[in-house]
Amino acid sequence: MNIATLVTFIVYLVGMLVIGIIAYRLTKNLSDYVLGGRNLGGSVAALSAGASDMSSWLLLGLPGALYAGGMNQIWIAIGLAVGAYLNWQFVAKRLRTYTEVAKDSITIPDFLENRFHDKSRILRVISAFVILIFYTFYTSAGLVGGAILFEQSFGFSYQASLWIGAIVIISYTFLGGFLAVSWTDFFQGILMFLALIIVPIIAINVVGGWNEVVNSVGNIDSSYLDVFADTTTIGIVSLLAWGLGYFGQPHIITRFMAVKSANEIPKARFVGMSWMVFALYGAIFTGFAGIAYYADAPLENPETVFIAFTQELFNPWIAGIFLAAILSAIMSTIDSQLLVSSSAVAEDFYKGIIRKNATQNELVWVGRIAVITIAIIAIIIAQDPESRVLDLVGYAWAGFGSAFGPVIILSLFWKGTTRRGAIAGIVVGALTVIGWTQFEGGIFDLYEIVPGFILCAVAVIVISLIFGSPKNPSNVVREEFDEATE
Repeated sequence: MNIATLVTFIVYLVGMLVIGIIAYRLTKNLSDYVLGGRNLGGSVAALSAGASDMSSWLLLGLPGALYAGGMNQIWIAIGLAVGAYLNWQFVAKRLRTYTEVAKDSITIPDFLENRFHDKSRILRVISAFVILIFYTFYTSAGLVGGAILFEQSFGFSYQASLWIGAIVIISYTFLGGFLAVSWTDFFQGILMFLALIIVPIIAINVVGGWNEVVNSVGNIDSSYLDVFADTTTIGIVSLLAWGLGYFGQPHIITRFMAVKSANEIPKARFVGMSWMVFALYGAIFTGFAGIAYYADAPLENPETVFIAFTQELFNPWIAGIFLAAILSAIMSTIDSQLLVSSSAVAEDFYKGIIRKNATQNELVWVGRIAVITIAIIAIIIAQDPESRVLDLVGYAWAGFGSAFGPVIILSLFWKGTTRRGAIAGIVVGALTVIGWTQFEGGIFDLYEIVPGFILCAVAVIVISLIFGSPKNPSNVVREEFDEATE
């Protein structure tokens, strides 16, 4: 264990906890805890959304995929970039406006219930239930990434590494809520960006320059240079389809809801997309350079290629900073997921069903207790050291994209969307993802988000048309839709 690297790490972790304590003193009610009082600046919202979106897969999963498979893995980056842009371009501003029109909704289940004036609470409960299921798996993916980081960097056991990372993240999310999450994500986003720019540049120069990297990789296996090598139509469509997930990720689209003004969205879109494109390029080049650099001594775990570079190419102090960038990626996603999950428990279950007259302070503490409970369940799932970050992320990403993506889009843009249609879409989308993963081979090799997204959209449209009427949606729902549109 290198003392300098460890000291750098500890300083970084203490800094994150200090932010959590400051945010704790500024958190007065559930809106502050869950949405930061809708007062987030465009740049903070953009970097916060990007950091919470990318998670450990950007520094572990994606470089690992490129290192193991070569350039045929870039399709996932293309799909994500396109999906993220469309999400910022078409969903962000409209969702920010509509959630305020719809009784100042502060969670996705809250918005859907208010959007359709659902008195039965069914829509809220189903939405919150889906959030809790898939975020538990998503959080597990981040905890696995954190455990890999501590295990590889400091020689801790997998189990000890798992608990160390979990305790830090739970602490500042528990204390500061959305403000702590957003501020820490802002700084973490900057750190991730710098790491993904500097590490591949140094690695490529050490190998001998870009041409030497390409030649070395080609000599090892020419198929690594071919974006179509060993690909199928189903494989390419599956990787591109990751972009569909953006429309239904609660931890990302809640950033749209928290921006202080819809006028901030264009600036946020520019900052967010610039950050994302450069970060994706950095991750791709890191994995690709790793093929050449580690040609004579291949890594046992492909997902450790970024960690290996930081340890071998930089002095211990700089290495500690870059390893903190990996922890940043992990923390920035887990904290957002825990926060959305806790808001589902506090706002959608506890206040919505159990205690409708609960005080704001009571709801904040229910949310904090939920953070701990959900994290413990996620830790249990993450106990298996053979778990792969990308696999766990892929499952949860598909679940949210399929259950909520079409419902959010149609709710914002189609006046004819009904409560029953939204319920049917969420249920069909979630069940399709769960069921699709139980089979393999043939058409079932297609990433489950594709059938899930399509069937969800079909369910929303068909059920809305079948059970629609001149009074359903009601006049009030139509008036709110028109107000949000204007």
